[in-house]
Amino acid sequence: MKKLIFMCILASVFRSTSAQNPLTVVMDVDLNRYMGTWYEIARLPNSFERGLKCTTATYELRDDGRVKVTNRGVKVDDPTKRDEAEGVAWVPDPAQPGKLKVRFFWPFSGDYWIIDLDPEYQFVLVGSPNHKYLWVLARTKFISDAVYLGLLRKAKENGFELANLIKVSQYCDE
Repeated sequence: MKKLIFMCILASVFRSTSAQNPLTVVMDVDLNRYMGTWYEIARLPNSFERGLKCTTATYELRDDGRVKVTNRGVKVDDPTKRDEAEGVAWVPDPAQPGKLKVRFFWPFSGDYWIIDLDPEYQFVLVGSPNHKYLWVLARTKFISDAVYLGLLRKAKENGFELANLIKVSQYCDE
């Protein structure tokens, strides 16, 4: 009984947190233009990227309309070691192409929502509706301070807490 009460309270907190800070999502996404390699400029801490630098995400359109996702990174404490994970992403609702699902381990999938996207597809802000995950990605290893601060402002407007944001090193030969 205690477990059920705890689960109900937890669900209530989760719903209220998400309802108080719903994400605005880009409604016009051309997946063909989104394909290719993106460099991770910044992220909220997460277990699967702990201790990595020089992280990238490469997206490739598959014949079935889904997207092959390949995430790569270099170990901070030993640059000779690399980490790689492959997954698949898809758009569950074509009317909302900015809301993708991504799966690295079956049967689990997560939300990959495009919050802000440069019209030229040079930088993007991606997050999850529970505000646990956030990434700033760019086509180049570095972006201007003005662009970076603009993306952080957009993240804050969407309810993300940025105190623990990690600025990712893209210096891979250190």
